[in-house]
Amino acid sequence: MRKMLTCVALATGPVAAIALLAVCAGALPLFAPIAWAQQSKRPGLDPEDELSPSQLKQPMPEPSSAPSRHAAAQAKPAARAAPERTPHLANLRTVVDCSGPFAKDSGMLALAVAYDSRNMIFTHETVQGAQVGVTVLFPKDPRRRLEVWWQNSNRTGTYLVDIAGKSIWTAPKGLRLGMTLEQVEKLNHKPFKMKGFDENGVASVADWDGGELATLPGGCKAGADMEAKDKSAAAELPAKDQYSSDDPAMRALKPTVAEILIGY
Repeated sequence: MRKMLTCVALATGPVAAIALLAVCAGALPLFAPIAWAQQSKRPGLDPEDELSPSQLKQPMPEPSSAPSRHAAAQAKPAARAAPERTPHLANLRTVVDCSGPFAKDSGMLALAVAYDSRNMIFTHETVQGAQVGVTVLFPKDPRRRLEVWWQNSNRTGTYLVDIAGKSIWTAPKGLRLGMTLEQVEKLNHKPFKMKGFDENGVASVADWDGGELATLPGGCKAGADMEAKDKSAAAELPAKDQYSSDDPAMRALKPTVAEILIGY
């Protein structure tokens, strides 16, 4: 995951800032400190930075196997149970709804049931000295890759979902990678506020300004980073705190959505 976060104000109500994810001014309120991290005793880390999860307490489900031919022949037709099947990859939904396996109270076990444990790995991201537990769906397929970060040490409680790279995953209300400013405005039903471009030609959504993307079903929040096609031209944009997405200077750079973060 790219080690930079969108700076859009996403949460309602006051929350404490977290040093782990505060890599840009006005970092997302959804990245608030988590209770179990505050109880960690790992030396050398601030309590609010400790996000290293323990081993999963519940075993991951193993793919069920088809019954043997002998057992199937002996079974009565009325009592014969069809073997469980893993959905074909082409039929798997690549939409992040803030419900089901991506709900706030979901966990890695729910992802394994929905997407098959063979299609995921558990790993860690090191951010500012702290290790964050991350489940990666389809790690070998750039188009289906999706990162899910956990709030709790037992890999439960969805913390955030990261859509980046070449991923075809779609965020709530149709937000997806590669969208232009005009397309995102159409989803939002109005212009929105953006930060200025950084040295990498990336600008973060600062505020959906009360548009459709400000309130999502399931109570989650979404932020986005947009990348200018011409990074050198983006560097010449006059520095200011915020731009409107319909600002002619912003439109001229033709930025597109390069990363989407969804969290609670």
